[in-house]
Amino acid sequence: MRTAGSRGGGVVAGLVAAAAFATSGPVAKPLLEAGWTPGGAILFRLSFGALLLLGPALWALRGRYGLLVTERRTLLLFGLVGVAGSTSLYYLAVDRLPIAVALLVEYTAPLLLLGWAWARTRRTPSRLTLVGAALAMGGLVLVLDLTGSIHLDPVGLLFAFAAAVGNAAYFAMTARPSPLPPVAVAGSGLVVGALVIGLLLVVGVLPLRTPAVPVHVAGTSTSWLVLALVLGALPTAFAYGVSTVSVRILGERTASFLALAEVLFAVVLAWALLGEAPAGVQLVGAVLVVGGVALVRRGATDESAALLVEPASADVLVLPVVDASLPDADLREPQPLAV
Repeated sequence: MRTAGSRGGGVVAGLVAAAAFATSGPVAKPLLEAGWTPGGAILFRLSFGALLLLGPALWALRGRYGLLVTERRTLLLFGLVGVAGSTSLYYLAVDRLPIAVALLVEYTAPLLLLGWAWARTRRTPSRLTLVGAALAMGGLVLVLDLTGSIHLDPVGLLFAFAAAVGNAAYFAMTARPSPLPPVAVAGSGLVVGALVIGLLLVVGVLPLRTPAVPVHVAGTSTSWLVLALVLGALPTAFAYGVSTVSVRILGERTASFLALAEVLFAVVLAWALLGEAPAGVQLVGAVLVVGGVALVRRGATDESAALLVEPASADVLVLPVVDASLPDADLREPQPLAV
């Protein structure tokens, strides 16, 4: 059973992971501006991240390597769809759409999870959950500051929605009960993701360019290697490792809404590192996102409590009680027996 303390730790882990994931854009953007292709940045990010998680993953397994074979299908699907798929599809969407639009579409993933759970269980989410979802997504629109007339490429939108499906799959598969430690799941997913991206680069689906040139960030010039190492360490190895712990504790729905905080952190980091100051409407959106996430979490807690107190009348079977001391074992008045 998830205690209040463990759930609180899951929330903290989720926020830390969101902050780490948010560094990806501000760190990768200078590399892309220096001539790196998205495919090159993704390959370095996933490969170096997998290398960093190799030691912690092996330590967590403690010789139980057979679990990797037992869970191989889940790990392959997780790495293919949840890691490589969502990442590469997002970058393909960015090639055809404004970054803000692609990001907004990808972050419809929490609503996809909410709708999937609704359809699968046929249980209507609580009013708090629905209101929180609406507030969070509305606040996200304000944070991204989508104003004016924008022409949207239909193929780009298709890529972005596919990325949202991959993002939803990441949370759903990470939350799935598994004997594997969370860090082993994260490390395995990064290995599979790096192999898939490498294959896409070999066949030419993604171009590969990683020039060794100076890059500029926060008004200073530094080596490409510095940002590349940070990209593989902070928003990849560390973020995925902490995120899998959070999702395992909170479940996919609460964790996916909590991950919306990544957008808020990204706005702050872009302001600090790239000089992109947020507008007033974005600050209003930030308040709505935080409030929406709080309502979704409260709604999920209420729904879990309601499940625990549901009457179990359908599980009560009435059986006669036999008194063996009577000569003919007369049947007494039937008594209810809970099973």
